[in-house]
Amino acid sequence: MSWNIAPECISLVILGIIWVYARKGSHLPTLKNRVFQGCLLVTFCAMASNILSTLLLYKSQVAPLWLTNIVTTVYYLLTPLMGLAYFLYAVSVIYPEGRQLRRIVLLGVVPAVGYAVLVLINPFTGLLFYLDRQMGYVRGPWVMVTYLLFYLYCVASIAVTVLERRRVPPSVYRILAAFPVLAVLVIVVQQVYPNIILSGSAATCAMLIIYLHLQNKQISQDYLTGVPNRQELLDMLELIVKRQPGISFTLVVVSLRDFRQINSAYGQQRGDELLCAVCRFLSRVGPRENVYRFSGDEFALLFYGDGERQARGCVEAVQQRMTETWMVGDLSFMLPAVMGIMRRQDDSMTLENIISAVEYAVARAKTGRYGKICYCDQAMLAELERRRSIVNILKERLQKREVELYYQPIYSVEDGSFRYAESLMRIPDSSIGPIYPSEFIPIAEETGLIVEMTYLVLDKVCKFVNRLLAQSLDIGAVHVNFSALQFSQPDLADRVLDIIHQNGTPLSAIKIEFTESTLAESTEVVASFAREMERHGLLIGLDDFGTGYSNIATVISIPFDTLKFDKSLVWASIDSEKSARTVKNLVHTFKDLGMVVVAEGVEDLAQSQLVENFGVDQIQGFYYARPMPAKRTEQFLSEHVSAATGAGRHTTA
Repeated sequence: MSWNIAPECISLVILGIIWVYARKGSHLPTLKNRVFQGCLLVTFCAMASNILSTLLLYKSQVAPLWLTNIVTTVYYLLTPLMGLAYFLYAVSVIYPEGRQLRRIVLLGVVPAVGYAVLVLINPFTGLLFYLDRQMGYVRGPWVMVTYLLFYLYCVASIAVTVLERRRVPPSVYRILAAFPVLAVLVIVVQQVYPNIILSGSAATCAMLIIYLHLQNKQISQDYLTGVPNRQELLDMLELIVKRQPGISFTLVVVSLRDFRQINSAYGQQRGDELLCAVCRFLSRVGPRENVYRFSGDEFALLFYGDGERQARGCVEAVQQRMTETWMVGDLSFMLPAVMGIMRRQDDSMTLENIISAVEYAVARAKTGRYGKICYCDQAMLAELERRRSIVNILKERLQKREVELYYQPIYSVEDGSFRYAESLMRIPDSSIGPIYPSEFIPIAEETGLIVEMTYLVLDKVCKFVNRLLAQSLDIGAVHVNFSALQFSQPDLADRVLDIIHQNGTPLSAIKIEFTESTLAESTEVVASFAREMERHGLLIGLDDFGTGYSNIATVISIPFDTLKFDKSLVWASIDSEKSARTVKNLVHTFKDLGMVVVAEGVEDLAQSQLVENFGVDQIQGFYYARPMPAKRTEQFLSEHVSAATGAGRHTTA
C-alpha cells in the first residue's frame, strides 16, 4: 500500500511555526498555558512519528523491522492521545481550578490508559497492526479503536463545552466548540481516502484555531513595546493571589510625567520611540520577564519573593535615570517620573486591593506632596480603606436619596437682613463617624458620584425653598454649587430646568454657583450654560474669585449675577494695604458692571468692617452665621429676614 504524506509534512512545518511563536506568548504558569504547550508537544511527536513510520515502511526491505515496529507503536500511542490533549485543553479553559477539574481530568484519562495498555501489548497480540517482511504493514482487527478513541475525546470536548457554556465568554465558547468538529471532519475524510494521511493536518488546524483566538501573544502583549500588557499583569497577580497566597511580592508602577506635551509638541511617532526607549531601560534594570505596560504612559514592574532588594536597586536606577536626558533621533528630552510602590507580605489583600493600592500610591506621588516615590505603607492602606468606605457611603446615600444639607445664611449689608443662603453637603454621622466636605467632595468628584449628588442637592434645595415660601419668608435665593464635572453632562441645562419646574420652585429663587477653576477648565461650555440659564431667568454666580484661575475679561463676558471674593483676598487685605486697594477697586468695578459682590470667609469684626468699607453687597462667614441644618436655618431666617437695617449687626449660630 502507498501513502501520500505531503499534507503531513506541510502540516508539521506549520505546527513548528505555531510552536515557536506560542513560546513567545503568555508566560503565565496557568494550567491552560501548560496544557496548550503539551498539546503542541504531543501533536508534533505524533506527526513526526507518523511521517517517520511511513518512510520506514516504504524502506521495509532495508529498515530494521524492530525500529519500524517501535516507531509505528509510538505513532499509534500518540495519535489518539492528541484527542485527549484537546479534551484536557477545553477542560482547563472551562474549569481553571477546583475539585471539578480534577474529577473530569481523572475520568478523561481512564480511556487513554486502557488504550495505552492495548498499544503496549500489540507487539504480542497484533490487535491494532502487525509487520512482517513479506506482507509489510497490516491493520489488525481492532484498528478502529484508534479512530473511535479520537472521536470519543472530540465528542467529549464538545459535550463539556456545550454543557458548561455559561462558564466562558461567547467568543471562547465558539472556538472550543469548533476546533474538535474540524478535527473530526478531517479524520473522516482520511477514512474515506485512507492513502492520504491527514491526521496531522486535522491536529494542525485545531492548534492553529486555538493559537489564533485563545493563545495568540497579541492577546497578552502590548503592541508597541512588546512587553506584556496590563491584562497579563492582572492575570499574573490573580494567579499568585489564588495559588500562592503565602508568597510576597513588590509591585512598582513608574508613571511618566508631562508625556502628553511631548506627543503634542513632537508628534506621536517620537512619543512612541521614547516609550520604547523607556521600556527597554526598565527591562534592563528591572525583572526582565516581569515588566508590563500598565497604561499609556505607565509601566509596572513585578518582583517576586525576596526581590525587595532588587526592587530598591531598580527604583534607585530609575530615579537616577530620570534626572538625565533621553535621546530620540536628534532630539533630547527630560522625562520626569513618579513611582508608586506596594509590598504584599500577607494573603489578606485581594487583587482589587493590590491594584487600588498601587494606583493610589501613584496618584499621591503625582500630587508632589509626598515626593516622587510613594510607598503604600499601612497608614496609606488604612487611608485607602477609609476612602473605599466613603465611596460606599456616598453610593448608599445617593441610592437612598439621603443627602443631608446644611445652609449658611448670607448677610445683606444694605438692610442688615439674611435673604440669601448657600447650600452645603454634610455627612455629620456615618458608620465611620463624621466625614467633612474637604474629604468626601474630592472623592465624589473622582468617582463621578458628584454629578447625581448635585442633581439631588438641587432637588432638595428646591423643596427647602418651597417650605420657606410657604411660611411667607421673603427669601431671595439659595446658592447651589456645581462642580466642573457637572458641565461634562450633555443634558445639564434640561436636567436643571426639569428639576426646578417639577418642584414648582421660582427660577429666581435658585442661584447656581461654580468656581473659577471650573470656568477655566470649561469656559465655552460654562458660558453657553450661563446664557441659557439667564434666558430662563435663573441666576448664575462665580465662587472663589481671586484664586488665580481666570481673568477679568473672561468673567465680564459671562452673565454672572453674583461674584464671590475668595476668603484669601479678604485675609490678605487685612495685612496688606496694596491688596486692600486692589480688592476695593475690583469690588467697585464689578458692581459697576451690575454684579452683586459677596465677601467670603469673614470671621471677625475687623474683617467685617474692612469688606464693608470695600463696598461689598453681601457678606458670608462665621462672624455672621455658621452652616446649620435645614430646620435651624428656617428658624434663623424667620428671626432675621426682616431684621432692622444696621451696620455690624451679626449673630453666631
